[in-house]
Amino acid sequence: MKQKSLLLAFLMGLGIINGIKGQDWPNLANFQSENAKLAKPAPNENRVVFMGNSITIGWLNSRPEFFANKPYINRGISGQTTPQMLLRFRQDVIDLRPKVVVLLAGTNDIAGNTGPSTLDMIMDNIKSMAEIAVANDIKVILSSTLPAFDYPWKPGMEPAQKIVDLNKMIKAYADEKGHIYLDYFSALADERNGLPKKYANDGVHPTVEGYKVMEPMVEKAIAQALKK
Repeated sequence: MKQKSLLLAFLMGLGIINGIKGQDWPNLANFQSENAKLAKPAPNENRVVFMGNSITIGWLNSRPEFFANKPYINRGISGQTTPQMLLRFRQDVIDLRPKVVVLLAGTNDIAGNTGPSTLDMIMDNIKSMAEIAVANDIKVILSSTLPAFDYPWKPGMEPAQKIVDLNKMIKAYADEKGHIYLDYFSALADERNGLPKKYANDGVHPTVEGYKVMEPMVEKAIAQALKK
Protein backbone atom coordinates (compact mmCIF):
# COMPACT_ATOMS: atom_id res chain seq x y z
CA MET A 1 0.00 0.00 0.00
CA LYS A 2 2.85 2.34 0.88
CA GLN A 3 4.55 1.63 -2.45
CA LYS A 4 1.31 2.42 -4.32
CA SER A 5 0.97 5.69 -2.44
CA LEU A 6 4.54 6.64 -3.30
CA LEU A 7 3.97 5.77 -6.96
CA LEU A 8 0.78 7.83 -7.01
CA ALA A 9 2.58 10.81 -5.51
CA PHE A 10 5.41 10.41 -8.04
CA LEU A 11 3.01 10.31 -11.00
CA MET A 12 1.15 13.34 -9.72
CA GLY A 13 4.46 15.14 -9.35
CA LEU A 14 5.22 14.47 -12.99
CA GLY A 15 1.80 15.76 -13.93
CA ILE A 16 0.93 12.48 -15.64
CA ILE A 17 -2.34 11.95 -13.81
CA ASN A 18 -3.39 15.55 -14.36
CA GLY A 19 -2.50 15.09 -18.01
CA ILE A 20 -4.71 12.02 -18.29
CA LYS A 21 -7.63 13.80 -16.64
CA GLY A 22 -7.13 16.84 -18.86
CA GLN A 23 -6.63 15.15 -22.22
CA ASP A 24 -9.40 17.15 -23.90
CA TRP A 25 -7.32 20.31 -23.91
CA PRO A 26 -9.22 21.95 -26.80
CA ASN A 27 -12.57 20.95 -25.20
CA LEU A 28 -13.75 18.92 -28.17
CA ALA A 29 -16.45 17.42 -25.96
CA ASN A 30 -18.17 20.78 -25.53
CA PHE A 31 -20.09 20.75 -28.81
CA GLN A 32 -19.86 17.09 -29.82
CA SER A 33 -23.45 16.21 -28.98
CA GLU A 34 -24.83 19.39 -30.56
CA ASN A 35 -22.79 18.79 -33.70
CA ALA A 36 -24.06 15.23 -33.93
CA LYS A 37 -27.68 16.43 -33.79
CA LEU A 38 -27.16 19.14 -36.39
CA ALA A 39 -28.65 18.35 -39.78
CA LYS A 40 -26.74 18.91 -42.99
CA PRO A 41 -27.32 22.34 -44.51
CA ALA A 42 -30.36 22.64 -46.74
CA PRO A 43 -29.52 23.16 -50.45
CA ASN A 44 -30.04 26.94 -50.28
CA GLU A 45 -28.95 27.46 -46.69
CA ASN A 46 -26.30 30.12 -46.11
CA ARG A 47 -24.91 28.54 -42.97
CA VAL A 48 -22.46 30.63 -40.94
CA VAL A 49 -20.34 29.41 -38.03
CA PHE A 50 -19.18 31.91 -35.42
CA MET A 51 -15.90 30.58 -34.02
CA GLY A 52 -14.39 32.13 -30.92
CA ASN A 53 -14.14 32.41 -27.18
CA SER A 54 -16.30 33.88 -24.38
CA ILE A 55 -17.01 36.98 -26.45
CA THR A 56 -18.58 34.76 -29.11
CA ILE A 57 -20.57 32.47 -26.81
CA GLY A 58 -21.52 35.49 -24.69
CA TRP A 59 -23.11 36.95 -27.79
CA LEU A 60 -25.50 34.02 -27.98
CA ASN A 61 -26.22 34.20 -24.25
CA SER A 62 -26.78 37.98 -24.20
CA ARG A 63 -28.51 38.37 -27.54
CA PRO A 64 -30.19 35.05 -28.44
CA GLU A 65 -32.62 36.94 -30.66
CA PHE A 66 -29.78 37.85 -33.01
CA PHE A 67 -29.15 34.16 -33.72
CA ALA A 68 -32.78 33.05 -33.71
CA ASN A 69 -34.30 31.89 -37.00
CA LYS A 70 -31.02 32.40 -38.84
CA PRO A 71 -28.57 29.83 -40.20
CA TYR A 72 -26.03 31.00 -37.62
CA ILE A 73 -24.19 28.46 -35.48
CA ASN A 74 -22.29 29.67 -32.42
CA ARG A 75 -19.17 27.72 -31.50
CA GLY A 76 -17.54 29.96 -28.92
CA ILE A 77 -15.93 28.48 -25.81
CA SER A 78 -15.06 30.68 -22.86
CA GLY A 79 -11.38 31.22 -22.18
CA GLN A 80 -10.10 29.64 -25.37
CA THR A 81 -6.94 30.57 -27.21
CA THR A 82 -6.17 30.17 -30.91
CA PRO A 83 -4.26 26.85 -30.56
CA GLN A 84 -7.31 25.34 -28.88
CA MET A 85 -9.59 26.70 -31.61
CA LEU A 86 -7.28 25.33 -34.28
CA LEU A 87 -7.48 21.84 -32.79
CA ARG A 88 -11.28 21.87 -32.80
CA PHE A 89 -11.67 23.78 -36.07
CA ARG A 90 -12.42 20.69 -38.17
CA GLN A 91 -15.01 19.34 -35.75
CA ASP A 92 -16.72 22.62 -34.88
CA VAL A 93 -16.48 24.40 -38.24
CA ILE A 94 -15.48 22.30 -41.25
CA ASP A 95 -17.68 19.29 -40.45
CA LEU A 96 -20.73 21.57 -40.09
CA ARG A 97 -20.38 22.57 -43.75
CA PRO A 98 -20.95 26.31 -43.50
CA LYS A 99 -20.56 28.72 -46.37
CA VAL A 100 -18.91 31.29 -44.10
CA VAL A 101 -16.87 31.24 -40.89
CA VAL A 102 -16.57 34.31 -38.66
CA LEU A 103 -13.40 34.02 -36.59
CA LEU A 104 -13.00 36.22 -33.52
CA ALA A 105 -9.92 35.35 -31.47
CA GLY A 106 -6.64 36.45 -29.96
CA THR A 107 -7.35 38.24 -26.71
CA ASN A 108 -6.99 35.13 -24.52
CA ASP A 109 -3.65 34.36 -26.18
CA ILE A 110 -2.44 37.83 -25.24
CA ALA A 111 -3.72 37.22 -21.71
CA GLY A 112 -1.65 34.04 -21.61
CA ASN A 113 -4.57 31.74 -20.82
CA THR A 114 -2.72 28.69 -22.15
CA GLY A 115 0.79 30.03 -21.69
CA PRO A 116 2.84 32.81 -23.27
CA SER A 117 2.13 33.59 -26.94
CA THR A 118 3.82 35.97 -29.31
CA LEU A 119 1.76 37.83 -31.89
CA ASP A 120 3.41 35.73 -34.59
CA MET A 121 2.26 32.56 -32.82
CA ILE A 122 -1.31 33.89 -32.71
CA MET A 123 -1.19 34.80 -36.38
CA ASP A 124 0.15 31.36 -37.32
CA ASN A 125 -2.93 29.78 -35.75
CA ILE A 126 -5.29 32.27 -37.39
CA LYS A 127 -3.64 31.65 -40.76
CA SER A 128 -3.92 27.89 -40.32
CA MET A 129 -7.63 28.11 -39.56
CA ALA A 130 -8.19 30.37 -42.56
CA GLU A 131 -6.24 28.00 -44.83
CA ILE A 132 -8.25 24.99 -43.65
CA ALA A 133 -11.47 26.91 -44.31
CA VAL A 134 -10.38 27.92 -47.82
CA ALA A 135 -9.38 24.33 -48.61
CA ASN A 136 -12.96 23.36 -47.78
CA ASP A 137 -14.61 26.12 -49.86
CA ILE A 138 -15.62 28.18 -46.83
CA LYS A 139 -15.47 31.97 -47.03
CA VAL A 140 -13.44 33.57 -44.25
CA ILE A 141 -14.24 36.63 -42.15
CA LEU A 142 -11.36 37.61 -39.88
CA SER A 143 -12.58 39.81 -37.05
CA SER A 144 -10.34 42.28 -35.31
CA THR A 145 -9.57 41.39 -31.73
CA LEU A 146 -11.77 43.53 -29.48
CA PRO A 147 -10.16 46.35 -27.49
CA ALA A 148 -9.00 45.66 -23.94
CA PHE A 149 -7.04 48.01 -21.70
CA ASP A 150 -6.56 45.40 -18.98
CA TYR A 151 -7.75 41.89 -18.10
CA PRO A 152 -9.64 41.63 -14.79
CA TRP A 153 -8.59 37.99 -14.38
CA LYS A 154 -4.94 38.76 -15.19
CA PRO A 155 -4.12 42.41 -14.49
CA GLY A 156 -0.92 44.03 -15.64
CA MET A 157 -0.62 42.33 -19.04
CA GLU A 158 -0.92 45.69 -20.84
CA PRO A 159 -2.85 44.27 -23.79
CA ALA A 160 -4.00 47.51 -25.48
CA GLN A 161 -1.04 48.10 -27.80
CA LYS A 162 -0.55 44.38 -28.40
CA ILE A 163 -4.13 44.17 -29.65
CA VAL A 164 -3.57 47.17 -31.93
CA ASP A 165 -0.49 45.48 -33.38
CA LEU A 166 -2.24 42.12 -33.74
CA ASN A 167 -5.12 43.72 -35.60
CA LYS A 168 -2.71 45.31 -38.06
CA MET A 169 -1.34 41.83 -38.74
CA ILE A 170 -4.81 40.32 -39.13
CA LYS A 171 -5.84 43.06 -41.56
CA ALA A 172 -2.66 42.72 -43.60
CA TYR A 173 -3.16 38.97 -43.90
CA ALA A 174 -6.84 39.39 -44.80
CA ASP A 175 -5.96 41.92 -47.49
CA GLU A 176 -3.22 39.67 -48.85
CA LYS A 177 -5.45 36.60 -49.09
CA GLY A 178 -8.69 38.31 -50.09
CA HIS A 179 -10.52 37.55 -46.85
CA ILE A 180 -12.93 40.02 -45.28
CA TYR A 181 -11.51 41.98 -42.37
CA LEU A 182 -14.20 42.88 -39.85
CA ASP A 183 -13.03 45.90 -37.87
CA TYR A 184 -14.95 45.82 -34.60
CA PHE A 185 -12.02 47.52 -32.88
CA SER A 186 -12.44 50.94 -34.50
CA ALA A 187 -16.16 50.99 -33.70
CA LEU A 188 -15.73 50.07 -30.03
CA ALA A 189 -12.41 51.42 -28.77
CA ASP A 190 -12.12 54.41 -26.44
CA GLU A 191 -9.23 56.88 -26.15
CA ARG A 192 -7.17 54.29 -24.19
CA ASN A 193 -7.69 51.64 -26.86
CA GLY A 194 -9.90 49.86 -24.35
CA LEU A 195 -13.61 49.08 -24.16
CA PRO A 196 -15.70 51.77 -22.43
CA LYS A 197 -18.18 50.78 -19.72
CA LYS A 198 -21.17 51.23 -22.01
CA TYR A 199 -19.81 48.49 -24.24
CA ALA A 200 -18.21 46.22 -21.61
CA ASN A 201 -18.72 46.37 -17.86
CA ASP A 202 -15.48 44.50 -17.21
CA GLY A 203 -13.57 46.10 -20.07
CA VAL A 204 -13.43 42.85 -22.07
CA HIS A 205 -16.82 41.17 -22.57
CA PRO A 206 -19.40 43.20 -24.51
CA THR A 207 -22.65 44.35 -22.99
CA VAL A 208 -25.88 44.14 -24.97
CA GLU A 209 -25.06 47.62 -26.28
CA GLY A 210 -21.66 46.40 -27.41
CA TYR A 211 -23.15 43.46 -29.27
CA LYS A 212 -25.71 45.76 -30.89
CA VAL A 213 -22.83 47.73 -32.39
CA MET A 214 -21.25 44.52 -33.68
CA GLU A 215 -24.37 42.95 -35.17
CA PRO A 216 -24.94 45.13 -38.26
CA MET A 217 -21.22 45.03 -38.92
CA VAL A 218 -21.03 41.24 -38.99
CA GLU A 219 -24.22 40.94 -41.06
CA LYS A 220 -22.71 43.30 -43.66
CA ALA A 221 -19.52 41.23 -43.68
CA ILE A 222 -21.49 37.98 -44.09
CA ALA A 223 -23.42 39.46 -47.02
CA GLN A 224 -20.15 40.48 -48.64
CA ALA A 225 -18.65 37.03 -48.10
CA LEU A 226 -21.65 35.29 -49.64
CA LYS A 227 -21.33 37.44 -52.77
CA LYS A 228 -17.73 36.36 -53.32
